[in-house]
Formats: sequence, structure tokens, C-alpha cells
Amino acid sequence: MKHQVKGKKLSRDFSERKALFKSLINSLIIHGEIKTTESKAKAIRGLVDKLITKGKKGTFQARRLIGAFLQNKMAVNKIVDEIAPVAKSHFGGFTRIVRLGRRRGDRAMMVKIELLPKPQKEEKKEKGKTEKKSKKSKVTKVTKKSKTLSKKI
Repeated sequence: MKHQVKGKKLSRDFSERKALFKSLINSLIIHGEIKTTESKAKAIRGLVDKLITKGKKGTFQARRLIGAFLQNKMAVNKIVDEIAPVAKSHFGGFTRIVRLGRRRGDRAMMVKIELLPKPQKEEKKEKGKTEKKSKKSKVTKVTKKSKTLSKKI
């Protein structure tokens, strides 16, 4: 009987499964979306939700708890600084799983798992302040330089 045993084993022992989940979650947090099998995506969905919920507190202790699991400073900072503030109004369901079809080799169902509260990227381009230089000014400068060079020779 399976008492107090939950989750899928994914044909791995505990340490291999934990390492797989860490790498999948780190990739998901850093890139915003990943392509993987359906069973792996369903296995990490709950863990990602728990980490983002911890990150919503924004405290130093929350960063340490997330960092203890992920062991990737860039992913921890992205959760706490970018994803959690966008997800403040949500109570759960921070990921979406979209089916892509079956893998050619073994017919495993492939999915794309993505973060729903996508952090907005800041644009540093200023509109309307682009300066265009005319080609005539460049040509005149070149001709003046070429005249002075020809006089020296």
C-alpha cells in the first residue's frame, strides 16, 4: 500500500529526481518557458507554485529558503524581484501547460510549460529622439579632408 507517498518516480531514485526537478525549475524561471514531457511538467508544477508563493513575501528569509532548494542566485533573484511582484494578486496557478504533440522517437507527449505572470521587460529606447545625419555633411567632411591631404602630399 502506498501510504503518504505522492508524486511520480519518473524511473529515478530520490537524488536523481531532485536534481532533475532543480534543473527544470531553474530553466523555467530563467527562460520563462521550457519544452519537456508532460509527466515532468506536471511533477514540477506544484514546486514552482510553492517557490513563487514563498517569493511573494520578499523577505531575506524567503530568499534563503528558495536558494536552499534551487541553489542558483540568478533564479532566486528573478523569482523575488521580477516574478513575485507581478504575481502578488494571484493566489496560485502560476504556470500553464500547453501540449505540443508527441515526440517522434518514443511517442511521449511533449508540452511547453510557461510562467503565467510574465515579468515586463523595460525598454530603454527613447521614441522620437533619433537623429539622422545627412549624407551631404559626411561627403563634405570627406572632401575637405581629402583636399587637405592632397595639399600636404
